[in-house]
Amino acid sequence: MHLAYPAVLAALLFCVGLYGVLARRNAILVLMSVELMLNAVNLNLVAFDVWLRDTLHSGQALTLFTIAIAIAAAEIGIGLAIVLAVYRNRGTSDIDRLRDTAETDDAEKLPDSAGTDTADPDGTEPTPGRADETTGKTKKAEATT
Repeated sequence: MHLAYPAVLAALLFCVGLYGVLARRNAILVLMSVELMLNAVNLNLVAFDVWLRDTLHSGQALTLFTIAIAIAAAEIGIGLAIVLAVYRNRGTSDIDRLRDTAETDDAEKLPDSAGTDTADPDGTEPTPGRADETTGKTKKAEATT
């Protein structure tokens, strides 16, 4: 087999990947395009290794390192995405403050104003799950007056 066949295929793969990186806005598609570019480089490494009849198989070994690096980069990306999702949902990424990752119902939450008087101006007592709404209404009423 001639070297031209895998080299042309690798060039086409690399061009498609480069187009995907430059033209796409979606992060997943950009990462897939980068993966295409890395696979084109891997194809070139293996093709030149076979063409040169290298006894150490340096091209194949380097291909394995490239694949390992791509997998490590993908794992780092997934880990970063998880940390960002936790930060968006919880408002913090401090590990000590993230004891419980399960979502809780409103009935299980303790009101923030435990022990303080959060009665409405008309004298009615707020419900335990709605303490934040009633205090918000009184603060808004006080701010407008």
